[in-house]
Amino acid sequence: MFGLFGKSAPIKTLTPPEAHQLAKDGKVLLVDVREAHEWAAGHVPGAKHVPLSGLAQTATAIPTDKPVVFYCAMGGRSAQAVQICQKLGLPHDTHMGGGIGAWRMHGLPVSM
Repeated sequence: MFGLFGKSAPIKTLTPPEAHQLAKDGKVLLVDVREAHEWAAGHVPGAKHVPLSGLAQTATAIPTDKPVVFYCAMGGRSAQAVQICQKLGLPHDTHMGGGIGAWRMHGLPVSM
């Protein structure tokens, strides 16, 4: 039964330092899928905010001119975001492992 309805591409995982460097170089767009109160408590500078709760309705508005890297608090919701986008036929296949928690542990910048 596996594969009966098609197969999603594997989800790629970047570390926070990898995601930071790629975003800093303008090679990826970081997309935060946490909810509004989480975003307000701190987010990656320059990231786009697209809460997971509304992603299925708003995913097509996410730019596709460069690769997207989703992130959340710890990595679970960002992997779900990739799966949602793949089901919608969008090319997004990457998330940041460990989420913003790991980002902060690496001492990377956070905006409030």
